[in-house]
Amino acid sequence: MTSLETAANPQGLKRVVIEPVTRVEGHGKVTLLLDDDNHIHQARLHIVEFRGFEKFIQGRPYWELPVVVQRLCGICPVSHHLAAAKATDMLVGVDEISPTALKIRQLMHFGQTVQSHAVHFFHLASPDLLFGYDDAVAHRNIVGVIQDHPAIGIQGVKLRKYGQEVIRLTSGKRVHGTGAIPGGVNKSLSREERDYLLADIDQMIAWGRDAVHLCKGLYEKSPAYHLEFANFPSNMLGMIRDDGALELYHGGLRARDPEGKTIFDHVDYRHYDDYIHEAIKPWSYMKFPFIRSLGPDRGWYRVGPLARVNNCDFISTPLAEAERQDFMKISGGHPVHATLPYHWARMIELLYSAEMIKELLLDDDIGGSELVRRGEMREEGIGLVEAPRGTLFHHYRINEEGLVTKANLIVSTTNNNQAMNEAIRDVAVKNLDGHELTEPLLNQIEVAIRAYDPCLSCATHALGKMPLEVELLNARGETVDKVSRGAGGLSTCGLPLE
Repeated sequence: MTSLETAANPQGLKRVVIEPVTRVEGHGKVTLLLDDDNHIHQARLHIVEFRGFEKFIQGRPYWELPVVVQRLCGICPVSHHLAAAKATDMLVGVDEISPTALKIRQLMHFGQTVQSHAVHFFHLASPDLLFGYDDAVAHRNIVGVIQDHPAIGIQGVKLRKYGQEVIRLTSGKRVHGTGAIPGGVNKSLSREERDYLLADIDQMIAWGRDAVHLCKGLYEKSPAYHLEFANFPSNMLGMIRDDGALELYHGGLRARDPEGKTIFDHVDYRHYDDYIHEAIKPWSYMKFPFIRSLGPDRGWYRVGPLARVNNCDFISTPLAEAERQDFMKISGGHPVHATLPYHWARMIELLYSAEMIKELLLDDDIGGSELVRRGEMREEGIGLVEAPRGTLFHHYRINEEGLVTKANLIVSTTNNNQAMNEAIRDVAVKNLDGHELTEPLLNQIEVAIRAYDPCLSCATHALGKMPLEVELLNARGETVDKVSRGAGGLSTCGLPLE
């Protein structure tokens, strides 16, 4: 735990508030404590909205869960849909769903990963990476990308559209579908549906590879900066296949320390609470998960594309595996701890998902007729998937009437909570410390948060707009400087500093 984390607010420190911070689960803000010379003493990311989903699904019948819980998010509903479905499989006594049901769910999940990764990288992250953090706000957005780099913009739009089509044909709808049910799925794919998706998959794979090369090229232009920006050691957590390969739908949990040494491996996720615990801090509604054996100070970890690519031994598809090997060279085979390479790892996963979609579409099981299995009811169900943003836990208990009595959800962004706090501290100390507040500097804090692709419950913000208001207060709580930014760019109230 750093000194920034434990710093109090003694008399004389000024408080800077960045609110709201968008592209997180609900509403959030960043607070900084500075002395009179603008040196950073504390930096925190606060999640200030209470989700409450675990509470209001109590009393609902278990079979509603796969449909209800995906309302948590309009960007990654499939992840919640499948995690809940896996938990309800356990509730209805099914340890192994049919091959057809498994492959339909996997196909749905890979479609979700393609569309989600495409939205984040091309629409939200690429403007900063392509244009720079000090580019004009009116230009630094997806419209600017399409104007200046039309091929890149079109690829992003069409990759997302293809992923949504995979979701539609496997779950019934592009958003908030109903394909996965307790014990299996409610439909397979027809020959016509498979042929429709196969028609464009080779193009998607090619564009996925182009996206990886774009990220690689951006790194090669300024490798030092990419490796220095928000670079800090951390543990890594993620799911792997039995043979150590990258796995997104079903496998065991692996955790490694900052040097890459194994903390635990191939853990049955149904026993996750023997390994993972959640801490609570008074300044955020979002919990702080940690590895029990290491404790809250040393046991926090990162999840998501960077953690998964670091943690796996290999990727099972040839193109993505070749790209993974190139990625690992930037740290000499050791874990990559810088924040910006999240984007590179994310595009490797997009390529892997596109390759896996083709593999599944060519599998005859995808059109099979055995869709659902049943067993003896149980009172507890636990489901886990690797959502685009990271490891996602769903844990439920039901009574004899099949009504939910207890629920615990650890979403991907929660697992990354401490890591995001560490990222903004690192950027604040290295880039803001001792400097006057400017929009590009504030944007770098957002870039650090955005690299984690925080899960959104309501993706309604206009693309390219990051509304911010930053106030600098003196020790008496009086406003001495104020910077705001909206659609029209940066503005300041011009108050004189004391």
